[in-house]
Amino acid sequence: MTRMLVAIAATTALLALTVAAPATGATKLVATVGPGFTITLKKAGKKVTSLRAGTYTITVQDKARSHNFHLKGPGVNKDSGVSRTGTMTWRVKLKRGKYTYVCDPHASSMRGTFTVK
Repeated sequence: MTRMLVAIAATTALLALTVAAPATGATKLVATVGPGFTITLKKAGKKVTSLRAGTYTITVQDKARSHNFHLKGPGVNKDSGVSRTGTMTWRVKLKRGKYTYVCDPHASSMRGTFTVK
């Protein structure tokens, strides 16, 4: 009887962990703007130049009040906001096409692009 109770308890605990840990399935990207005049978007530490269409989680690290990280492209228009700093997380669905990320106040020098296939 004791073995059966232990087995039931273990199964219940395993089931609870499985339900409590949702699988996101989203690829992680890191966007950084500032503190100087730099803006980047990276995947696994490497600059993003192209991605496959799909769902992505972007951790935006805005390190300067004079900058923002603004991502624009097919179906996406996300902005960290000028005069704000901090870290935020966006979940975006990227479709085929060209995307631009830019610091709006310094758009001529702080920008990048990538394509989604």
